[in-house]
Amino acid sequence: MSDQNDYLALESEIVNVLKYIYDPEIPVNIYDLGLIYKIDVDKDNNVEINMTLTAPNCPIADQILDEVEEQVKNIDSVNKVKVHLVFDPPWDKEMMSDEAKLELGLM
Repeated sequence: MSDQNDYLALESEIVNVLKYIYDPEIPVNIYDLGLIYKIDVDKDNNVEINMTLTAPNCPIADQILDEVEEQVKNIDSVNKVKVHLVFDPPWDKEMMSDEAKLELGLM
C-alpha cells in the first residue's frame, strides 16, 4: 500500500472515531456538526487536529478536547495527537453536514 493510501485510510479511521464523539447538548456528532476544521497526519502518524466549538464559552470544552485526543490516540497506528482549539473562522450552522441539519430539523 502506498503512503498516500495509508494516509487516506488513517484519516478515514480518525473521521470514523470522531463521529462517535458528541457535544452533550446537541444530538449530533462533532464531525457532522462541522466542528473539525483540519486533520493533519504526518509521515510518522502523528496527528494534529484543528477544531472549534459551537460557542467560545462552552463549559465542557476541556472534556470534548480531551475526548478527541484520547479517542484518536487509541487508534493503533497513531503515535501522538495534538488538538488545537480555534475560533477562526467562527462556527455557524452552515458548517454542518446535511445529515446533521436533517437530524436537527434545519432542512
